Amino acid sequence: MAFEGRDALSELSFRDGIMDRIRLRERRYDERAYLFVLAGLEYCQQRLDERRHITGQELAQGCRDLALERFGVMSRLVLEHWGIRSTSDIGHIVFTLVELGMLLSQPNDTRQDFEDVFDFDQVFERDYPWCAGIGVTG
Repeated sequence: MAFEGRDALSELSFRDGIMDRIRLRERRYDERAYLFVLAGLEYCQQRLDERRHITGQELAQGCRDLALERFGVMSRLVLEHWGIRSTSDIGHIVFTLVELGMLLSQPNDTRQDFEDVFDFDQVFERDYPWCAGIGVTG
């Protein structure tokens, strides 16, 4: 699976009617969830030597890494507040953006590419560095 952003979307341009179009299609996620997934896509691209399509698994993992970098121990709480509770939610957001023409996908890309890429509880709770140091288990 691969995705490329068509344009660099600023928060300002994102508000100019785009969220209205998104809300008509999908109401589960906060506006910031869409902005975060787009930021995750750019985060993935910046880690590459040259721009290319990003797989669903790569994007989910990039979103994980970006959340941990930006929000640390609060990552899960922030993402869940925005409606992102699993990697499948990232896929739903991506495909809403694809359907609206804001992202491009390949013909073999599917929502299933985002399913169970990682477990939120495992990544944001049990594997978080502070848990390992104090012996916290899920």
